[in-house]
Amino acid sequence: MTSLSWAESYLGQLRALAGDRTLLFVGARGVVRDGADRVLLIRRADNGYWSIPGGAMELGESIEDCAIREVWEETGLRAACAMPFALYTGPAYTHTNMFGDRYQLFVIAFELTEWTGEVVPDPAEATEARFFALDDLPTPESSSTIETMKDLATFAATGRIVVK
Repeated sequence: MTSLSWAESYLGQLRALAGDRTLLFVGARGVVRDGADRVLLIRRADNGYWSIPGGAMELGESIEDCAIREVWEETGLRAACAMPFALYTGPAYTHTNMFGDRYQLFVIAFELTEWTGEVVPDPAEATEARFFALDDLPTPESSSTIETMKDLATFAATGRIVVK
């Protein structure tokens, strides 16, 4: 698995041009579950938090392709189907990252199915990747993990995409 370096990525190039301005972060996260309904989480290499795989969309790809690519890069699993179930936007989703860069998120969460492969995390992205039962999630966990799983349950119950 190879991925672009931060400097080579679209967002990295844009950050270099924009300086310290707040930028829109367009990205996707992908929920992958196994046959026991456990969710796949990664332990992020940059901050040690357990989270759902995801990241920024690159020029030339669709948001669906972004979700599939990010999960593949971070976990080694390749999904064939992606169903959007939640959008995270607006001022409540404006964050400053560990490097002091400020972003307003526009992230779409997908449930990825029909996946193949073995869980093999890319050490540049994730130090671990494993499936966990929802009632036994590891810590520390990203704040978005619980919210995303609740939104997936809402989508499953209502059939309506959650928009925030």
